[in-house]
Amino acid sequence: MAKQKKNNKYTEEFKRDAVRLMRNRGERTVVQVADDLGVSDAMLYRWALKLDKASTAKRNEQGETLEQENRRLRKENEQLRMEKAILKKAAAFFAKESG
Repeated sequence: MAKQKKNNKYTEEFKRDAVRLMRNRGERTVVQVADDLGVSDAMLYRWALKLDKASTAKRNEQGETLEQENRRLRKENEQLRMEKAILKKAAAFFAKESG
């Protein structure tokens, strides 16, 4: 994640990644995630709200129903799980090779 420090503004990529971390935080609190990122928890919530609104607007523009979005996201999630499994196996292979 790249943080841009010009007038204390953050890149859109940083904001998206921060919101993703907030939503997939596991046992951690939002305050802990925010502290780790060096931002306030209120800022994280604002970013999440803004991203949700943008996502809804984009979905409405594309004419995608919630069911269609759900199907698309499930397919994308499965693809990401497969990629993660492949990377995990590759990391284990290379760790075995070097050690």
